[in-house]
Amino acid sequence: MATTGEGANSLTALRESSIPSFRFVVEGNRSTLGVFTECSLPTIEWEMEEVKEGGRNDFVHQLPGRRKSARLTLKNGVGKSELMEWFWQMLEGQVDRRTVTIKLLNASEKLKAPVLMLTMHRAYPVKWTGPQLKTDANSIAIQTIEFACGEITREESGTAY
Repeated sequence: MATTGEGANSLTALRESSIPSFRFVVEGNRSTLGVFTECSLPTIEWEMEEVKEGGRNDFVHQLPGRRKSARLTLKNGVGKSELMEWFWQMLEGQVDRRTVTIKLLNASEKLKAPVLMLTMHRAYPVKWTGPQLKTDANSIAIQTIEFACGEITREESGTAY
């Protein structure tokens, strides 16, 4: 059954405003960190403080507390990179907190403008998982790097998706 009228227009607008998940750029201190096959953005949630009100047994008040710690996960092919140098510096005890920005780009091939930017302030690498090495596989060696994140900010652009 074909949709016509306002319903079709709203569906078209929704589809056109959707951001593709495969068009993103990862920057560290305003320079590109590398090419990544996958980026798992942090889960942002708050601790909840439960307050039980005397005489009220039908519910419990839930008040927001502190934000829980968050981690950013990046996956890419193994190789020499600034990102790996940063991680190995951490292993040597040199904590270097940086600003890491994930830019989600619009769907247009002509205009590769960021439509959403998530910035993790004071981020630093905390975990490296090496690739699975298999003699019977014909795949690229993919490593995983996790970052602890400080403050997380969001910025949306005014350009059309």
